[in-house]
Amino acid sequence: MAEPILPSEAGPDPARWGADQHRLHRHLLRQPQLLPQGASLLLAISGGQDSMAMLELLRTLQPLHGWTLRLWHGDHGWRPEGSQQALELAAWVRSQGLGLHVERAPTSAAGGQAAGNREAIGRQWRYDRLAREALQQGCRHVLTAHTASDRAETVLLNLARGSHRRGLASLRTSRPLFGPSGGRLADEPQADERRREDSLQLVRPFLIFSRADTARICQQRRLPIWHDPSNDDARLSRNRVRTAVLPVLETLHPGASLRISAQAERLAAELEQQQELLDLALAALTQGSDPARPTLSRPGLLALSVAGQRRLLRHWLERHTGPGLESQPLEILLSRLVPERGPGRLCLAKRWQLFWDRTTLRLIRDVEGHG
Repeated sequence: MAEPILPSEAGPDPARWGADQHRLHRHLLRQPQLLPQGASLLLAISGGQDSMAMLELLRTLQPLHGWTLRLWHGDHGWRPEGSQQALELAAWVRSQGLGLHVERAPTSAAGGQAAGNREAIGRQWRYDRLAREALQQGCRHVLTAHTASDRAETVLLNLARGSHRRGLASLRTSRPLFGPSGGRLADEPQADERRREDSLQLVRPFLIFSRADTARICQQRRLPIWHDPSNDDARLSRNRVRTAVLPVLETLHPGASLRISAQAERLAAELEQQQELLDLALAALTQGSDPARPTLSRPGLLALSVAGQRRLLRHWLERHTGPGLESQPLEILLSRLVPERGPGRLCLAKRWQLFWDRTTLRLIRDVEGHG
C-alpha cells in the first residue's frame, strides 16, 4: 500500500511560493469547506499535465494546511504503453519520497465498446475504485484535476445539445461522489457502508486554472508528463471541441475558458439557491407526507404557473426517485394533471409508480418488482 504524504514532511516555505501557489491558496481560503484544514485527501493522478500540476501545488501548500495526501493511479489496460507509463509514474513518485497506489482495470472492462461508451465505463470504474480506496484510507475528499478548460468543453457540448441549465453548471467545484445520477459501488453495501459512501466528496480544486496554466506549471517546475493518446482521438466529441473550437474562442477572446468556467460556477450557485427555495415551496405542499410514500397536493401544485408546476414537480420527483423525467414526458404528465382530468397512474424508473386522484399525487415503490 502506498505511503501517504504526511503534513510533517514540510515542503517549500510560503515565502518562496510563486503566483500559482498564492492563487490556489487564496481560492481555498475563500472556500474553507472545499479542502478543510487537516483533512486526508485522495488525489487521482493520471500522469498528465493537469494532475501533475495539481500534485505539485498541493504539495507546496500542504505544510500550511496540514493535509495528509494519498495518491491513486488507475490503468484501464486500453493501451499497450499504459502499464509501462504506470510503472514510470510510480517510480518517479517514489523518487520524490512519495507513494502511489496503482490499480489496473479488469481486462474485460469496456472491451469492444465504442470510444464514447468506453470513456463512460472507464469513468465509472475510476470513481468506483477511488471510492473504495477513499473508504479504506479514511479520506472523505477525492480530488480530480479537472481544469477550467475541461469545464468550458463540457459547457459548450451541453449548450450544443440544448441542455437544461444544470448541464451548463456541470463540473461543480465540489459534489457528492455518489449522487442521484452518480451510481454506487457495485456490491450494494449495507446501511453503514452506504452512509460512509454518501459522505465522500468529489472535489475539483483546479477549476481556477486553464490547461495552458497547467502546461506552464509543469514546464516551469520541470515535472514529467505522461501523454495519453486517447486525448487525440477525433472520434470523441470532447477532443474535437478541445482542438478545433476552444482555440478559436481563445484567439478571439483570450481567457475564454476561464470566463466560461466562471459562468458555470455562477450558474451552479444560482441553481443551489433555487433548490433551497424549491425545498421551502415543497414543504408547504407535502405536509404530513409519509417518507415511504411521498405525497404532493395536486390543487396546490396546479395553483402555480405552468413554469412553477414544471420546476416543482421535477424537483419533487428527483428528490424521491433519482433522475427526473425528461422534458417531453414531464410536459405530458402535466397535461394529465389539469383539473378537468381525473385520476391516473404513471410508471417511473427504479420501480417507482406515480398515482394521482383529485387531491393528491402519491409515489409508491414496487419493491417486489410486480405491477
